[in-house]
Amino acid sequence: MNPSYDEIIKANSMRGDEIRKTPLLHSSIFSNLAGSEIFLKAEFQQKTGSFKIRGAYYKIKSLSDAEKKNGVVAASAGNHAQGVAFASALEKISCTIVMPKNASPAKVSATRGYGAKVILEGVNYDESSKKAKQIAHESGATIIHAFDDPQIIAAQGVIGLEILEDLPDVDEVYIPIGGGGLAAGTLIALKEKNPNIKVIGVQSESFPSMYESVKQGKLVNSGGSRTIADGISVKMPGKLTFSIIKDLIDEIVLVDDAEIIKTMFLLMERMKWVVEPAGAASLAYLVSKKPSPGKKIVAVLAGGNVDMYLLGQIVDKGLAAMGRLLKLSILLPDRPGAFKEIVDEIALANANIVEVVHDRLSSNINAGSASVTLSLETQGKEQAAMLIESLKKKKIQFTLLT
Repeated sequence: MNPSYDEIIKANSMRGDEIRKTPLLHSSIFSNLAGSEIFLKAEFQQKTGSFKIRGAYYKIKSLSDAEKKNGVVAASAGNHAQGVAFASALEKISCTIVMPKNASPAKVSATRGYGAKVILEGVNYDESSKKAKQIAHESGATIIHAFDDPQIIAAQGVIGLEILEDLPDVDEVYIPIGGGGLAAGTLIALKEKNPNIKVIGVQSESFPSMYESVKQGKLVNSGGSRTIADGISVKMPGKLTFSIIKDLIDEIVLVDDAEIIKTMFLLMERMKWVVEPAGAASLAYLVSKKPSPGKKIVAVLAGGNVDMYLLGQIVDKGLAAMGRLLKLSILLPDRPGAFKEIVDEIALANANIVEVVHDRLSSNINAGSASVTLSLETQGKEQAAMLIESLKKKKIQFTLLT
C-alpha cells in the first residue's frame, strides 16, 4: 500500500521536538559553480547526522505496545542504524542492528553509543538484510526497514513539505537515491502540491539499481563495484519505493566517485560543512553537469556521517583534483647537492613542500641513485603546470603520481 499525502502530514504532526526542521540555505558559491540558483537542504544537520531518523522515529513511535515489547531489528550501512537506535532508546525498547562487516567504524561506534546491539554480517546492505530477517523470525522483533515501508517513506516525505514551506517557487529538486525511501516520500509531497516541480534522483554509477529498474520498467539487481558512497550502495531497490518512483520521478542520473569527492571537498573548504559521500551525490551532479541554467534548484544533502580516515583521503584527493596537491617521484644521482637543484626549482615556482620520502634501498632503484617522492602544495593547476614544465626543461627525471 502506497503512503498517502495525508500520512506525510500525520508524520509531520507526530515528530515533536525530537526531529528538527533542517535549514534550506541559498549558496552563492555553488550557484556560481552550477549556473543555477542553488539551495542546500541541510539534512546532515539532523539528529544522528542524517534524514534517516525521520522515518525510524515515526515508524517506531507508531508501533503497538505488544510490538514494542518484542523490540526491533534493522539492517543498515550506518545512517538508518543510528536513526533506529536513537528512536528505540527514546521509546526504551530493545534494538538489534545488523551492519555490513565493512561499515564505517564511526557509524558502528555511534550506533552502539545509542544503546543498540550491533551484529556485523555480510559485505553490503542486501546481505545484512537477510540476517536481520532471520533474527526477526526467530525473536519476534519488528523489522524496521531502511526504505521499503509506507511509514518510513511518509516520514521522509516531510522533507518535501519543508522545502515547499521555505521555497514555494522551487523549480527542481535533486535527491540521492539508494533504496529510494527519501526520493519516494519527497516525490509524493512535492507532486501533490505542485506536479510541475521537476524531481531528479541521483545514484552512484557503481550502484545504478533504481536507474536501471526505472529504465527497464521492472526491479533490477544492479551494481556491486566499489564506491565511497556507501549510503546509496543498494543493489536492489524496494518494491514499494520502485512503484512510487517509476510513476512520479522525472529523471534519474548518475555520478561517479571523483565528482562526489570534489563536491565534498568544496563543501568543506567553502561552506565549512562536512557532508558524507552519499549525502553529497545530488550536489555533485549539479556541480559537474550544470544541467539547468538559471533555475531555482534544491539539492538535498542527506547525511554527514563520515569516517575520519576517509575524510583525510577526501581532502588529499580533492586538493589533487584541483591541481593544488602535486605528487612527484624523482630519480636522482645519489650525490651531495642533487636534491638542492630540485628544491631550488620548487622554490622558484613558489610551491610548498608538504612531504618528502627518500628511498635508496628498493630493488628497482639502481646503485648510485636515489628516489625522492615529493608532495607539493600549489595554488592551482596553472602553477602546477609551470613547475612541471620547469622540471622538464632542466631534464630532471620524474614521474607524476597525481
